[in-house]
Parts: sequence; C-alpha cells; structure tokens
Amino acid sequence: MILVAALLCLSGCNFQHQADAKFGDQSFKTAIALIELHKVRNGVYPETLGDIRYAGDWDAIGTNNVEYKRIGDGYELNITGGWIGKPDLSYPAEFWHGLGIVSTNVGGLPVRGLSNNSLQGQRN
Repeated sequence: MILVAALLCLSGCNFQHQADAKFGDQSFKTAIALIELHKVRNGVYPETLGDIRYAGDWDAIGTNNVEYKRIGDGYELNITGGWIGKPDLSYPAEFWHGLGIVSTNVGGLPVRGLSNNSLQGQRN
C-alpha cells in the first residue's frame, strides 16, 4: 500500500513538472510572438506588455506568466509561472536567432558578441 501511495505521489509530481513546462513554454513563446510583432508593426519594442495592441483574449494567459522589461534596442523576458509552479526552460541557440532578447532567466540564450566556437568552450 505504501509503495502504491509513493508511486501516485511521484507520478503526480511528474505531471505537475510536465504541465509547468508545457504552460511555461507556451507563455514564453506567446509573449515573444506578441513582442516581436509589435516591433515589426511599430519599429520599436513596446515599453510595457500593456502597449501591445490587437492581442487575442487567450494571449493574456501567456503574458500573465512572464515578466518583460525593455532594455535599449532589446528586451528582457523572464518566465514567472507555468501551470502551477515555475518551469525550468531551456532552448537551443537557434531558437534565439533574430529575437531582441538580451536577458532572460530561461536557459540557452547565447552570449552576444561571442562566436559559436567561444560558446562551445563555455558549455564544456
């Protein structure tokens, strides 16, 4: 009986971790899409997420789980929540290509100004 209870607890914890990752991933990517679209339309990144126009009703779910700050010609975007908890996200270097993100709490953002060879040395 104790073994069954332990397995149920572990599977529930795994479910929450997976759900946090899925919801966090969607929130982060939704925010990026809205922020980058604002830049395409207006030539600059928004001062706040509230400056984004024509977002859909469901987009608010994503933007409620991120923290945004404009920094010069770029921006900082941090994930603050997932489904229930805070997810631990990371993306490969290719994901960040062409985005204006200069700082984030999400893993994998390449250090600007370094070559791919320099980045490889940092990861090892």
